[in-house]
Amino acid sequence: MDTYEQQAHIQLQFWQRRMQQKPSLGSRIAKGVQDKINGIIPEKVHNAITVAIEKMVKGVLFGARYTTTAPLTDASLELREARVRQQIEFYQKTASVEGAITGAGGILMGLADFPILIGIKIKLLFDIAALYGYDVSDYKERLYILYIFQLAFSSQKGRNEVYNKIAAWQGYSRTLPDTADEFDWRTFQQEYRDYIDLAKMAQLIPFIGAAVGAVVNYKLVAKLGETAMNCYRMRLISPLTVLNAPDI
Repeated sequence: MDTYEQQAHIQLQFWQRRMQQKPSLGSRIAKGVQDKINGIIPEKVHNAITVAIEKMVKGVLFGARYTTTAPLTDASLELREARVRQQIEFYQKTASVEGAITGAGGILMGLADFPILIGIKIKLLFDIAALYGYDVSDYKERLYILYIFQLAFSSQKGRNEVYNKIAAWQGYSRTLPDTADEFDWRTFQQEYRDYIDLAKMAQLIPFIGAAVGAVVNYKLVAKLGETAMNCYRMRLISPLTVLNAPDI
């Protein structure tokens, strides 16, 4: 390893430990409250939201593969990550502007932020995958992107479960179905909604919605970018850097 890879290795280990932490008391309480709220919502509503998000994400996954550049080959980790950080910064600014515009537009525009922001986030993940040298035309690489998304925006309990799959990706990917239809879309949408609900609801409030939308979107994209970088580091630096990777 060169000096940069050694530093990335250390950062990766700290991140891995955070991903494997047990849910805190506050996290368990918050998750319990969200579960009760979700239990009150009629099943038909949950099903409708799940189908809507599934179709939305599948559409973005299908389209983004044709607008993503070819995988970057023969590049050092330092060069890859310099370009990755540039992309994250670009998408942070894009999401921030989008959040400010939709936040200033009232409730209807605020609601439009949800699908737009998902599209921005997934396009960022496609670009990051290509910069790390992975071909997003491969169906399993697109599923990996979904797991990164889920890892970034889940409760700590959900994060533990998704991290275990990503940490053991080489073996786990062999067990995956041939299509995305069997992906757990219900958990995907519910964890994502629970994670961002409180922050994004403030975006619908008149007068402060624009500021909230700009700040929240900026931070959400930053979190996703950090998660993606470390997920790809696990695959590139060395299998030995994966802590407590389970056999799945």
